[in-house]
Amino acid sequence: MKGGIKSWPQSERPREKLLQHGCTALSDAELLALIIGSGDAATSRSALDLGRDLLAEFQSLRSLSDASCAEIQRIKGLGPAKASSVKAALDLARRLRGEQRPIESFTRFTSALQVYEQFSDLDYEFRDIRKEYFMVLLLDGKNRIIKRIRVSEGSLNQSIVHPREVFNVAVRESAAAIILLHNHPTGDPTPSPEDLEVTRRLRDAGEVMGIKVLDHIIIGEGAFYSFAERGHI
Repeated sequence: MKGGIKSWPQSERPREKLLQHGCTALSDAELLALIIGSGDAATSRSALDLGRDLLAEFQSLRSLSDASCAEIQRIKGLGPAKASSVKAALDLARRLRGEQRPIESFTRFTSALQVYEQFSDLDYEFRDIRKEYFMVLLLDGKNRIIKRIRVSEGSLNQSIVHPREVFNVAVRESAAAIILLHNHPTGDPTPSPEDLEVTRRLRDAGEVMGIKVLDHIIIGEGAFYSFAERGHI
């Protein structure tokens, strides 16, 4: 449709569609248009056009949420104000997903799949980040969660993930066992040689400390790798 959104029939305007039919009636581009708020007079592009431009440039909402404000502003018609609004809205969505099902609501872990599914829901906290993050789940004698700690960030290697950092907190919290967890931002959960070596060192340290390493789970995109299920622990 030509002209600004205000010139459109009310039934076609994103705001009116949302008020009448709810968010599910709107496309991703229409929801982005509401966040953007107004079009760009210089280019005669509506807010919906700008929303479509964003999706065309970044291909998905997940990629868009990973973009910086500077990257968003490369879209003609999106200045600092509009870019920061888009960034803030998408980050709020991540935080909401992280609050919906906190890990402490699980009374007991019984499988690697259960751990993977839990953390796959925690997009804001864990999965969509561009770095490798290494996390340790502290469990009691019944495999119930006591606490989770983030040990390191960056590329996974022996200097970053040291047994001392992992087991000091496990001793302080009287953990009976731990589960190691980290992500591969590439999406491929296949362990690297460094992953294998770090796992071996932490497993051996756990045996000395009397704190069992139950598993090391690598989270990828739609997949995971469990060291325990593959017989490496």
